[in-house]
Amino acid sequence: MIKLLADENFDNTIIRGLLRRQPNIDIIRVQDTELSGANDPTVLAWAAKENRILLTHDVATITRYAYERIAKEQAMPGVIEVVSGSQVGRVIEDILMLLECSFDGELADQIYYLPLP
Repeated sequence: MIKLLADENFDNTIIRGLLRRQPNIDIIRVQDTELSGANDPTVLAWAAKENRILLTHDVATITRYAYERIAKEQAMPGVIEVVSGSQVGRVIEDILMLLECSFDGELADQIYYLPLP
């Protein structure tokens, strides 16, 4: 099963919608771990250690740090970047589709931008 980590500033409405649609989805929030307040490289390292795909709205810096991990051949289980202000329902559908259509490990070293075109 694909596991998710929601970045500290990730929209809780999306998280609640995902859980409402898929109650067994394995998703945790950064603020519910020891990572609360941690910088982006630390969050990505923890996500890699726990094999969790990061959900974020932070397209400004997470992308750079994720590609740095890939360039250094460090584990990077994947990032799903959601444009702030996107329609919540559409984002929930896109995330669920990605999860349902992907094998465990298939999103590694990938960055997806939502909503999908």
